[in-house]
Amino acid sequence: MSSPNVSDARTITLLRALAGPRYLLGSWVWRALAYTLTTILVGGVLMMVAFPVYVPLAASVVMIESRAVGDVIFLFLFGVVMVVCFGPLIAIPLGAVERRRLRIVLPGPDHSGHREPPAGLWGWFRTRYTEAATWREVAYAAVMLVLFVVTLSLVGFLFTTTLTLAATPFILRSPEEAPLSMGPFQLHSSAEALPFALASPLFAIALLYACGLLSYGHGVVARSLLVGPPKEELYAELGQVTESRARLVNAFEYERRRIERDLHDGAQQRLVALSMDLGMARVDLDEDSPADRRVVAAQAKADELIDEIRELVRGIHPRVLTDRGLPAALAELADHCPVPVTVDADLPRRQPPHVEGTAYFVVAEALTNAYKHTEANAVTVHADLREESRGDVLTVEVTDYGPGGADPSRGSGLTGMADRVAVMGGTMDLSSPVGGPTRIRVELPCTTDRPETQR
Repeated sequence: MSSPNVSDARTITLLRALAGPRYLLGSWVWRALAYTLTTILVGGVLMMVAFPVYVPLAASVVMIESRAVGDVIFLFLFGVVMVVCFGPLIAIPLGAVERRRLRIVLPGPDHSGHREPPAGLWGWFRTRYTEAATWREVAYAAVMLVLFVVTLSLVGFLFTTTLTLAATPFILRSPEEAPLSMGPFQLHSSAEALPFALASPLFAIALLYACGLLSYGHGVVARSLLVGPPKEELYAELGQVTESRARLVNAFEYERRRIERDLHDGAQQRLVALSMDLGMARVDLDEDSPADRRVVAAQAKADELIDEIRELVRGIHPRVLTDRGLPAALAELADHCPVPVTVDADLPRRQPPHVEGTAYFVVAEALTNAYKHTEANAVTVHADLREESRGDVLTVEVTDYGPGGADPSRGSGLTGMADRVAVMGGTMDLSSPVGGPTRIRVELPCTTDRPETQR
């Protein structure tokens, strides 16, 4: 068990050290000095590298009071283009360096907030140029230039003053030396310069405290712009979103089944009974009489309504999907489709109900599009289940051999499929070149477990 003094030493921060009486005797003063010196070093390199990128924008700000409005607008627009195009290429490596340097004065998590880019150079550019973490780093690069100038000016002034005051007795040691001007004072000898030399430690102390304050303020700005939320917090938020999404999906599926059950066991059964009653009523009527013809017409309409309700129930949630699983449900869809459909769905086990329901919906919508909009002469449906480290993944692929050219922006069917798949945490890929075929590939995770935190 550690002593209280050791525990306090571990939990003390730079700000608390600055407010305490032992700042000049502890390690924080050396950390602040190291951070200040590396700020000047990194800022100098950044000034040389970023000068061509930021100077047009800075020049437009300087010239804003001039009458050359056209030149100001041109410089401003040119500066914006330069920052947008080249700013991330400078800011991203700068952010990586600054997050590591931040540990000197503000120890703690230093996650970047960047996403993992896809493979390839284009994937890297597309990811980095479209995420907020990159543009926060670009903003930090501009702030870093200002902090570099402030730090260099203040620290340079205090350091130069300290050295000058300390060196005045040695400068005036020779009687032949010219008088030394120190503001309103004219110093002619080392004795006259001695009080100024004794004041140099005060400026040295001011320099050390200035380094601490500048380092702390710089560190706060760097952490706010460069450090993303901890992975544990992201995983917690992801877990909450996943659980909420699962509850919504389960509630939606429950409501669909309730509607299907009410239609199947309620309205459909009453219509069947009505059709039977109308058939029994014909027994008491003369054949081909006006009343018989009206009863026959009413019975025909009731039978048509029964067929429509059966189709509606099958579209909401087919009974075969619940009782026998996805392969049987896909085979039933193929039987009812006017286009010849080949189904390959040899799945080794059942999937969660919401996954089966989503896969069925995708295939049903794809088959409807195939025979209503594409005039395809054949369709193939393939479904398989593969095992991955985080659980099973159901893959469903529907290919129709039509003219192709499917565009999600021209209708809501493909968009609705993509939205429903996204709600389940899956992905949907569409390939539909002109001339065909049109291929829709959907991958649905069969688990909603969140990823484990990497240790």
